[in-house]
Amino acid sequence: MASTTFDTLQAARDLESAGVKRAEAEAIALAIHKGQGELATKGDISSLKGDSSSLRWIVGIQSAITLATFAAVLWLAARLL
Repeated sequence: MASTTFDTLQAARDLESAGVKRAEAEAIALAIHKGQGELATKGDISSLKGDSSSLRWIVGIQSAITLATFAAVLWLAARLL
């Protein structure tokens, strides 16, 4: 997968100019950058179109991860309230 470019310095500056404290702006920008990880590009998806079973597995696994994360957040929120 190809990597994308994310300007963490500019993002932190934009957040800071919007009123976010510098340390928080830098932490947010860094978290976004780390969260991007390995994103799929249009080319990646196009190369998988011929192999629909692989694409189904990828979508299925990503859906399961998303649901598990959502369930964990709900469980934690319920325990904190």
